[in-house]
Amino acid sequence: MDRDFGLDTLLDLNGTIIEQKHGYWVKFEVSLTNTSPERPHGIRYSITLHNEYGQRVMGYDNAHALKVSHRKKYAGRKVEFDHRHRNQKDIGIPYEFKDAYQLIQDFFESVDKLLAKTGS
Repeated sequence: MDRDFGLDTLLDLNGTIIEQKHGYWVKFEVSLTNTSPERPHGIRYSITLHNEYGQRVMGYDNAHALKVSHRKKYAGRKVEFDHRHRNQKDIGIPYEFKDAYQLIQDFFESVDKLLAKTGS
């Protein structure tokens, strides 16, 4: 079996806080879990960007299912767990998890875009 260095890196980042410009910081919470329909990749993660006041301003996670309106419920609906929150008030949009390395790259690209918009 080939070793997944992206997964190794993501797991090594668990508990890590990385400082960003102007008081912003990134927090990683990552662990292995049993594979399931909700987490077919066997990883539970929450990767978040916080402002200087400690408020989460953006994040990627699969800690919970996405909230959907009652009108969209139907039999056989796939419940999305992998998702991202684009800002503090965003309830989340689906995120297509490809692999751990891509997750890290996508997250930091989002951080860079958000910090560029805020002038940080």
